Amino acid sequence: MELRINNQTKQFPTGLTVQELLHLEFPNKQNGIAIAINNRVIPKSEWATHILTLYDELLIITATQGG
Repeated sequence: MELRINNQTKQFPTGLTVQELLHLEFPNKQNGIAIAINNRVIPKSEWATHILTLYDELLIITATQGG
């Protein structure tokens, strides 16, 4: 399945949830992440149940530490 993540096209297996995608893309990070799919923010409470579909456009923002 083709998804567009932060303006980059990538291929993934079909039927992935947001949580499964994050595990693939950010295996060691589950906090400090915000996700919008097709210009709609997806709350963390929906990550385990929101199934991604072909050509979804995702914006993934991760918090970084700094000073």
